[in-house]
Amino acid sequence: MKQGFDNEKYLRIQSEQIKKRIAQFGDKLYMEFGGKLFDDNHAARVLPGFLPDSKLRMLMQLSDCAEIVQVISALDIEKNKMRGDLGITYDEDILRLRSEFENKGLYVGAVVITHFNGQASAAAFRERLERLGIKVCYHYTIEDYPNNVALIDSEDGFGRNDYVETTRPLVVVTAPGPGSGKMAVCLSQLYQEHKRGVKAGYAKFETFPVWNLPLKHPVNIAYEAATADLNDVNMIDPFHLEAYGKIAVNYNRDIEIFPVLNALFEGIYGENPYKSPTDMGVNMVGFCMSDEDVCCNAARDEIIRRYYNALDTLADTGNNENEVNKIRLILQQAKLTTAYRRTTVAARERKELSGEASSAIELQDGTIITANTSSLLGPSAALLLNATKHLAGIDHSVRLIPEEMIEPIQKMKVSFLHGHNPRLHTDEVLVALAMLSVKDENCKKALEQLPKLDGCQVHSTVMLSEVDRKIFRKLGVGLTCDPVKKD
Repeated sequence: MKQGFDNEKYLRIQSEQIKKRIAQFGDKLYMEFGGKLFDDNHAARVLPGFLPDSKLRMLMQLSDCAEIVQVISALDIEKNKMRGDLGITYDEDILRLRSEFENKGLYVGAVVITHFNGQASAAAFRERLERLGIKVCYHYTIEDYPNNVALIDSEDGFGRNDYVETTRPLVVVTAPGPGSGKMAVCLSQLYQEHKRGVKAGYAKFETFPVWNLPLKHPVNIAYEAATADLNDVNMIDPFHLEAYGKIAVNYNRDIEIFPVLNALFEGIYGENPYKSPTDMGVNMVGFCMSDEDVCCNAARDEIIRRYYNALDTLADTGNNENEVNKIRLILQQAKLTTAYRRTTVAARERKELSGEASSAIELQDGTIITANTSSLLGPSAALLLNATKHLAGIDHSVRLIPEEMIEPIQKMKVSFLHGHNPRLHTDEVLVALAMLSVKDENCKKALEQLPKLDGCQVHSTVMLSEVDRKIFRKLGVGLTCDPVKKD
């Protein structure tokens, strides 16, 4: 796929800026990592060339002086909030990320459960973590946060929270996703450290929105679509404009919390080193786009992908109508329709011709391949076979998996496993291909094409099973589905 982002340049200049920020403060620096630390797949999608583990790679250079504090909201635990890209709940992701960090030689100090108000599910999660020997702290809901600065900056506000004991000069505060309360944890720690005579500072490792891109730039609009469930809104930073006379883009939550941070810094140091929310962040993304058109196109595709995800959730649960309406407005602002996504158009055209559920994939060279449901295969399984045959130069008429091999699998699924759908899923097709590849050269060639699907786009005219969704995720394929459930 075409690259639009210079990742090596980003690693270099972002690292330089972080080191400068660390040197700016005294005993300790709390650095909030916006977005995902370990696998920032959103950034990788909208900035082709950005590596999902870029933040982690930078942090590993500072591993001797850094420790990680993980944050999770009790509200997210209570509603079993899921990571859409991985298909796991936030609480499970806390454990997954902790293991990943430790495997990379990084020290994880504690987990903070925020927005705690006695939720039984959060208390149970704390017990589970403590049984594993993990230190856990509660940070409580503060009435009228973030507007009641006097209450927040008091013993009944931040003073009520558990103090997170840290031992290293750089404390990285991260979470499975947005809205977890990372900034509030940092500010609470500044309050608590001051009480203990420790001079601590705060900074934010930021990625989105990109402060030096226009407010309505596709990359910034894509971030707004990604956080539509939180009702985040990108805004011109009024504090930055007043202080410097320059336009910078930030978002509502950082702008709303800035008076709190300002009051805290003035109480601790007598003055605030930051004149605006934008000043708080360290974000060099806007200086590292090597091909802006490529990034704009990828961002537009991401906006549409977020729209379909929201529609599918609405079809499944019926409880996110506000999110759907928000992204619908974002589409209008970006002057986009779903027809911009070529695979959407191709899949629907195939459905019109075949009368069956269909799918389409856009390959790295722009070629569109389609497939539809048959008596043997679902649309996604058929699509994988058609795409790998094309990439391997195998004639479309060649049957990679003989019918007589598929029928026993179908019988097992229906007769022995009591399934209702006899058609093969993507995982079953890939297993069959792998078995046949031992003696069949065409199957071997087709299987070897799978890495070429990384970064490709797929659309299905029906909602796929979780099995099929996981296979596409593992292949690195961007998937969208019409909000139509299978029969």
